[in-house]
Amino acid sequence: MAAARFTADEPRARWHDQALWFVREKRDRAAALVPDWEALRDAAAAIRAHVRGRLPELLEEFERNAVARGARVHWAADAAEHNAIVHRLLAERGVTRLVKSKSMLTEECGLNPYLEARGIEVVDTDLGERIVQLAGEPPSHIIFPAIHRKREEIGELFHAKLGTPRGLADPTKLTEAARGHLRERFMRAQAGLTGVNFAVAETGGIVVCTNEGNADMGTSLPPLHIACMGVEKIVPRLEHLAVLVRLLARSATGQPVTSYTSHFHGPMPGGELHVVVVDNGRSRLLADPALRGALACIRCGACLNTCPVYRRSGGYSYGWVVPGPIGSVLAAARDPAAHRTLPFASTLCGSCDAVCPVKIDLHGALLHERRTAAAAGLVPASKRLGLAVVALALRHRALYEAAGRLLRLALRRFPRRLLYGPWNPWGRRRELPSPPAESFRDTWRKTRGAGRG
Repeated sequence: MAAARFTADEPRARWHDQALWFVREKRDRAAALVPDWEALRDAAAAIRAHVRGRLPELLEEFERNAVARGARVHWAADAAEHNAIVHRLLAERGVTRLVKSKSMLTEECGLNPYLEARGIEVVDTDLGERIVQLAGEPPSHIIFPAIHRKREEIGELFHAKLGTPRGLADPTKLTEAARGHLRERFMRAQAGLTGVNFAVAETGGIVVCTNEGNADMGTSLPPLHIACMGVEKIVPRLEHLAVLVRLLARSATGQPVTSYTSHFHGPMPGGELHVVVVDNGRSRLLADPALRGALACIRCGACLNTCPVYRRSGGYSYGWVVPGPIGSVLAAARDPAAHRTLPFASTLCGSCDAVCPVKIDLHGALLHERRTAAAAGLVPASKRLGLAVVALALRHRALYEAAGRLLRLALRRFPRRLLYGPWNPWGRRRELPSPPAESFRDTWRKTRGAGRG
């Protein structure tokens, strides 16, 4: 239903598609400027595979080195434990005002509403995140949270929430208004929370990549810094970080590097640094040979920007915090019944595989999830019946040829309203070409293929 609502607004769907394809083209240009781009992708895939093979010991090494630098490390088995740990750290210090830099993990865990229900003000300081927070919406993209909103809509939102002049739609002036609004929140914050792009086992440090400097502001002004990371964010050594950072920004936005790549090694003088390491289903994913490759994801969003389904249907169509191809894999692995349609929300074109900086076999994982859903009886009977008919025709040459002749005849003779009626959802936005007079097989027999069967 969410996809139907999004695609019903054709100008918006077209604009959304074009905006994301523009980012995809920027990625391609940035990749073309790096002579060893494919070698970097191979190296990144190898690093992430190495991490999966040594995950427990790398996490323990990280904890030892982080503690030696003055940080405290907390372990959370799931979202509920993560939220409880963060709340305890804030409540014990009397914190009621928290500024937060973008973190998809905290979105996954539902941290904002959890803290707000307990009297803590949470302000997302990334501009896109703040826009959707003011609108009462979740992010629709993991890199561009408000990509679904036009500047005029943001102007109306800021007029209602921040008191900007009515009709203001200039991006520079809207950004200035947001900066002034957020500056006050930074100055009065009692704690800052960030996500973690990478955690280096060798040094015990964490790395946060942003383009706005909001993570630096949120962690340098208040005395308490809480960093939340999934277990898969580990990098073995500092030298490995160089490979992944070169790939991340180019894949995400087409930039050579993010504006701010901030390294945190222990707390600042007089402050506290707490790192919350979260599993929340990742160990279960690691145990599945067909899906564990998804843990390599560095959350660049490249697969979303290239996916024709995501670009034309929007992030809210997926019904989970991470949309697009990687989100379909992760959501279906987490709860196959609740997200049984997501593995089918793909053309299996392989474009996501082609742009993934760590070479995740996304279309292979989606195909695996489809098979899993079918084996569990989660595929609708109508789809199973249709696929069974197609399979029968594909297994028998005579049936396949007869079906082709019948369909060509139907396209030529049947009224259009009969072929494209309500029963044919595929045809709502697609038009089949005019059928040829004869099939390729018939032409082959008449010419070069005579006598060859």
